[in-house]
Amino acid sequence: MNQPRIIAHFDLDSFFASVEMLNDPSLKGKPVIVGGKDRGVVAACNYEARKFGVHSAMPSKKAQQLCPHAVFIKGHYSEYSRYSRWVTDIIASKAPLFEKASVDEFYLDLSGMNKFFDPLQWTIDLREQIIRETGLPISFGLATNKMMAKMATNQAKPNGYLQIPEGKEKEFLAPLPAGDIPGVGTQTAEMLKLMGIQTIHAIFLAGAALLEERLGKWGPDLWLKSQGIHTRAVEPYHEAKSVSSENTFEENKTDIPFLHAELVRLTEKICFELRKDEKVAGCVAVKIRYPDFETTSRQTSIPFTSADDEIIPIVKDLFKKLYRKGTPIRLLGVRLSELTQDAVQTNMFTDTERKADLYKAIDDVKNRFGKIIVKRASSN
Repeated sequence: MNQPRIIAHFDLDSFFASVEMLNDPSLKGKPVIVGGKDRGVVAACNYEARKFGVHSAMPSKKAQQLCPHAVFIKGHYSEYSRYSRWVTDIIASKAPLFEKASVDEFYLDLSGMNKFFDPLQWTIDLREQIIRETGLPISFGLATNKMMAKMATNQAKPNGYLQIPEGKEKEFLAPLPAGDIPGVGTQTAEMLKLMGIQTIHAIFLAGAALLEERLGKWGPDLWLKSQGIHTRAVEPYHEAKSVSSENTFEENKTDIPFLHAELVRLTEKICFELRKDEKVAGCVAVKIRYPDFETTSRQTSIPFTSADDEIIPIVKDLFKKLYRKGTPIRLLGVRLSELTQDAVQTNMFTDTERKADLYKAIDDVKNRFGKIIVKRASSN
């Protein structure tokens, strides 16, 4: 008989806002919103802001209307990266197998550890170590699979923990809203509501056949999830340090429009590779090598992204600050680092979903016909 898996899910509570409050104690007790005040969306907010109805991805103007006395902060992304690495290092030093799902979210596979000690107490001790060493609030859920562990975490917030014992999955899920299942977006929740389905138990009662008829191939999977069945494994975390691309010219170059076009081409290339791996970057660097082989580079932290149009202006600005005007260039390179997966919540633009769809369409064309088939006008 197979032993049940033991999966822990850790989630740093209101991560960006928590870092800001840690670095500026005067913010404690105040509603804090990370994001542009005059344009864009809420990248993150603390629980004091959430009491007024503010939430991530909400337009900043709407957030101001709901909570006019909120403190808006543009964000310090190098700090978020530093704290994320700090927590990652603590987990890596203790956990036998873990997956870093995003800058503030981790899955740990503790299966088999119950032969030696209590997994719940072990996870409590790890949580307390993270809080003690970093000062950040963090919640966790413990269950038999990734989905249930994540849902337990969501119920445990803020700054708490919850275990769902084996065999209690359906009982835990039954009264929860249908939209609480990970992957059920606003559109699907609305379709379920039109079917008279508002709780997870109602999803189960509807049956796989009806759900497939109404929702397509997603229906049977949703029916399984309504019973707490989820089989996706914890993917071992191997940190990719960076992704880069560079070009050594046959002849030394001084032509600025050509060099700008080359920067665009190199950036597009590595952003495409990044999106293929479903990753985003939090740091960008430009490298220049001159004819005498002197090599210089300059880097800066950025909001986590893999979008060409967000990274290209930063690359050009770094080049402008780094380049010795009029000096021939032998090699030009672009590097993205601080890589992580699924950090979409860090993007502060209002058109995130539309932009993601656009890049998916562009990448599909590149995958079919080759990377060079689609280019920006400025890279021609």
